[in-house]
Amino acid sequence: MAATGFHMLSAVGLCNGEKHKQLLGVTLPPARRFSASVTAFSSRLVDYEQPFVKGFWEYLEAAKDFIRPEDNSPSRWFSPLEKSKDPCDGAPLLLFLPGIDGNGLGLIRQHQKLGQMFDIWCLHIPASNRTSFTDLVAMVERTVKSENQRSPRKPIYLVGESLGACIALAVAACNPEIDLLLILSNPATSYGNSLLQHLAPLVKALPDQFDLAFPSVLSLIPGGPLKRMVAHWVRGLPEMETAANIYQDLVITSTLTSILADTFRRETLLWKLKLLDAAAIFANAHLHLVQAQTLILSSGNDQILPSKFEGKRLRKKLPKCEVRSFKDNGHCLFLEDGIDLVSIIKATSFYRRGSHQDYVSDYIPPTISEFNKSYGVNRLLEVIMGPVFLSTTEDGKVVRGLGGIPSEGPVLLVGNHMLLASDKISLPGQFVHERNINLRPLVHPMMFTRLRDGLLPDVSVYDMLRMMGSVPISGTHLHNLLSAKSHILLFPGGIREALHRKGEEYKLMWPEKAEFVRAAAKFGAKIVPFCGVGEDDFLRVVVDYNDQIKVPLVKEVLKRVTAEGPEVRGSLEGEEGNQDFHMPGVIPKWPGRYYYYFGKEIKTGAEELRDRDKAKEVYAEVKKEVERCIKFVKQRREKDPYRPLLPRLHYHLQHGLLSQVPTFPF
Repeated sequence: MAATGFHMLSAVGLCNGEKHKQLLGVTLPPARRFSASVTAFSSRLVDYEQPFVKGFWEYLEAAKDFIRPEDNSPSRWFSPLEKSKDPCDGAPLLLFLPGIDGNGLGLIRQHQKLGQMFDIWCLHIPASNRTSFTDLVAMVERTVKSENQRSPRKPIYLVGESLGACIALAVAACNPEIDLLLILSNPATSYGNSLLQHLAPLVKALPDQFDLAFPSVLSLIPGGPLKRMVAHWVRGLPEMETAANIYQDLVITSTLTSILADTFRRETLLWKLKLLDAAAIFANAHLHLVQAQTLILSSGNDQILPSKFEGKRLRKKLPKCEVRSFKDNGHCLFLEDGIDLVSIIKATSFYRRGSHQDYVSDYIPPTISEFNKSYGVNRLLEVIMGPVFLSTTEDGKVVRGLGGIPSEGPVLLVGNHMLLASDKISLPGQFVHERNINLRPLVHPMMFTRLRDGLLPDVSVYDMLRMMGSVPISGTHLHNLLSAKSHILLFPGGIREALHRKGEEYKLMWPEKAEFVRAAAKFGAKIVPFCGVGEDDFLRVVVDYNDQIKVPLVKEVLKRVTAEGPEVRGSLEGEEGNQDFHMPGVIPKWPGRYYYYFGKEIKTGAEELRDRDKAKEVYAEVKKEVERCIKFVKQRREKDPYRPLLPRLHYHLQHGLLSQVPTFPF
């Protein structure tokens, strides 16, 4: 086992809850961990990724040492990364529960990044081990109880694939009092609807030579090495490079066949199928008892289990469940290119280190590569919008770009919402590109949760915004962000302003109370008023809320849709407190240009905190400055020769796609 580079943890020691566990074997280099306080990352984008990420070949190399056909030793935990002197470091425990292969290496491509956020243990089930499903559940359950007793205020993550997902569900069902978070990849709860259930009689009927033939067939399952080989041809790489890649994949396929031959001998395969059947029956029978927060990852090209439909079924069965689909991926999701479990956890806001999620201390900013991947899809929109950013320095000078924005927080950026909240497309990205500042937008809670299923879009459409730091709007979250000295993006007009009526372009619809001024004053935050202008160059509202509620059936539908999401400002009277969800009917216009103008900062302090009248004065000053910014831009954009799309495209053709297109004089 020494060649594997992992250390094994004694199964008995873990089950008895021993504090000190003996480590065996050679260790990997230590994983870089983040400190217990993450507030230092609250406004800066940091690339903390490891330079080396293991691939499929590394998985095969490790698996060769892990898989021994005659090994009938007990199931045991192993740690894939070297323990630091302080193994907790504020990080929760993550237990990985493998699929029917049992080797526990399914997260090998994820270990380094996961090690920055979790204390990772992986379950190893030897190939010839015949532990029953209930005994496997009992083993994991003992570990969970032991670790929960040691750290009762920290959650425990159970990451299971296939068979391991059934184990995780069973443990959660039997221990509803323990704070568990489940991440389930292609759960084997769908075994009863898969072709695998018909495999056992066929295996028994086939001759002994089947032991050699079956692994060869398994190695060609789509999503594995064969898919990689075909991709090399499609990509049209140079002949020498293509030949080298295909040769490597042939070696990988040969190695995989050898490993599968050791893993899935006839008797072993029959046992694994029996284990899957028992796991699916038990897990499905206890789904109603599962109260744990659950994230299901479903592959659309799973050739082993009908995972595409299973995720949707479990979503209806489990009360705290979200699903993310990966339509082009196969069964072994975590081993495939482009799958980053850390990015998935961050985008789904599925990471916490205490009993409740803290959007400040639990937040880990996106890495540079995660940011580029997330915002790459917006690049075409950026070119079409051609956004102009203007800011005001401390001495009152207007400059191109964001140079006038204070570098040190807390900073509260307060502005108007453009139609359909389209301002969220450009603002966070520009702050990262130009100033390496990660904005924390305060957004409607509907981007994070649903009270019930219905007509609202799935929360997965907001994954990118959550990864970039969006926070559900509330007084508590605003307070916490200010205390962490963050750069905060606030739109007081909320949904009412973003889904405004006909003829209400750039009209501020803010509540009367100075909701944010006294909070900012408590921490001496700088308030930067700003405006966004340009929606009227792209869309025109032709059917608004007033038109829609005139139809009784539509009005009733809007009420039901609004009830699907959490309430914001429900205690306020008037339109500001009655922010119904609806989609204005709009028609597109020939694209113009977006403009963002940040005015001069307004400092706050003890006076605004003590004196409510003074706070109201500052609130009125902020609102007046936003209106002044809107008026300034609307007038000056008339002199922008590059306001229409075609002149901007021509400029890009001459100077490059990344060039900054000129604008009006200022």
